[in-house]
Amino acid sequence: MSSNPTARQKQILDYIGRHRTRHGVPPTVREIQNHFGFASPNAAASHLRALEKKKLLQRGRGAARSLKVTGDHRREVAGIPVYGEIPAGFPDTREQRPDGCVYADLDSLDIRRTARTFAVRVRGDSMIGAHILEGDLVVLELREPNHGNIVAALIDGETTLKRYLVRNRRPFLRAENPKYPDLIPAHELVVQGVMIALFRKPKDAGRAIEP
Repeated sequence: MSSNPTARQKQILDYIGRHRTRHGVPPTVREIQNHFGFASPNAAASHLRALEKKKLLQRGRGAARSLKVTGDHRREVAGIPVYGEIPAGFPDTREQRPDGCVYADLDSLDIRRTARTFAVRVRGDSMIGAHILEGDLVVLELREPNHGNIVAALIDGETTLKRYLVRNRRPFLRAENPKYPDLIPAHELVVQGVMIALFRKPKDAGRAIEP
């Protein structure tokens, strides 16, 4: 038997990895059946047995949620600290303690393993044009921004999530909602993080975004 997964088996491996990222646990056989529209749980179980034989999947006996992707298709799941809300309050992250973690599949979100990342929860509607909604978790990386990036920034003492733009060599912030004006710093504009991913529950718990 070839050790390479079929197209359907690869879809199942990817689904198991995404489910673990979004929910913190792998799916059950019944959830795999429902997701792929199999006629019975046995059809899903048959694929899982084949993946075990190919050593691409491990299953603990007697446990409903014991699937573990192995081999070349294993995924690295890492905890990203969550630091409160934005735009309401969010001082320097070095002075804050995280109030929880979000677990992310680094490969599916295209996050470098060396990246310094953190997350904040969105409050408000100033970024709805970029499909960023109240209650979403945004994952940010501590690095220098480029023109057009979505950033968490400290502007004249207040923190907000906006798009970072540069005009005539002067940076400013722009909302993705016409109700809000551009924010031009009077004294300082300090970028605290560049957005690299968005988490939404329940339907879109984790995805990479384009800046």
